[in-house]
Amino acid sequence: MANGMLVHSPSCKPAPSPTVPENVLPELQALERIIELGGAALQARVVREVSVASGRTFPIYAVSLGNASPAVPAVGFFGGVHGLERIGAEVVMAYLQNIVMRLRWDTTLHQQLEHVRMVFMPIVNPGGMWAATRANPHGVDLMRNAPIDALDRVPFLMGGQRLSAGLPWYRGRMGDPMEIENQAVCEVARSELLARPFSLALDCHSGFGVRDRLWFPFAHTRRPITHLNELHALKQIFLQAHSHHPYIIEPQSAQYLAHGDLWDYLYLQSCEQPGHTFLPLTLEMGSWIWIKKNPRQLFSRMGIFNPLIDHRQQRVLRRHLALLDFLSRAACSYQRWVPQAEHYPQRRADALAEWY
Repeated sequence: MANGMLVHSPSCKPAPSPTVPENVLPELQALERIIELGGAALQARVVREVSVASGRTFPIYAVSLGNASPAVPAVGFFGGVHGLERIGAEVVMAYLQNIVMRLRWDTTLHQQLEHVRMVFMPIVNPGGMWAATRANPHGVDLMRNAPIDALDRVPFLMGGQRLSAGLPWYRGRMGDPMEIENQAVCEVARSELLARPFSLALDCHSGFGVRDRLWFPFAHTRRPITHLNELHALKQIFLQAHSHHPYIIEPQSAQYLAHGDLWDYLYLQSCEQPGHTFLPLTLEMGSWIWIKKNPRQLFSRMGIFNPLIDHRQQRVLRRHLALLDFLSRAACSYQRWVPQAEHYPQRRADALAEWY
């Protein structure tokens, strides 16, 4: 395809066969089947490999498609950061499969991919998913592991702690490098997202809440981010396209502060590159929505974070498909909606009044 699209990069480690016998993780097997279906249209590579206690090794995949030119915008979708929150990985994989199947017949999708790069990391923490734990195999919470400290007081334990890997929200030992899984995310984000003039990212999680929330940085401070104008404009065009959406859109700091947030870390790195805009979002699906309909889920560790009944899981996958597709289109068309300098003062005033 034109413009350098859909060409395997010689520097990428090729993805292994989708039928790896030692893989007993259903989500990983499903991802490998999607990669196989995508064929030459996808550039799939193993960014890192993770070992678990049983001796098995699981790959961390990055899957890309679209225009590889660094001059075009990009959008990244991430899931499975917390091993218990399998629904996040499933939402990302459902959208990737949607894209792969549409490649066979959708002319408009092919036209879109000439102007945007799409990146998927559906299972960032395969070891944690295999063990059914929030943390990775080292007991580290990947969303508390980046080298960044909160500037204000954080909630006890939940905001990140270095006391013990036996307690939740463990950050890892002071001075240690970031965990392998976070190194993989950073490598992909820096090469595929931060290097471009404009990029978006969505990290899909589930939490014990009654509403679906879309969070943006910061988590380590309550001060507004540099690209507040762009985020407010993104929300405005989303409301114009989806007036009956289910999300509360807000800075994460409106709920709580935390140490070690990976997206704060990457966003601050992006701000060191003048003329580049990187907008990372977190989808926090409210699991109480599912528990209200099936209270027995409270007695299951998986049920606290995932819909356990098949038709509800399918409904969740459909529920968020429009959001992921919107973000792909918004990234592709960013020059049409990103505010111009003359509109900054009013835009910032509106955003501060709404969120701060």
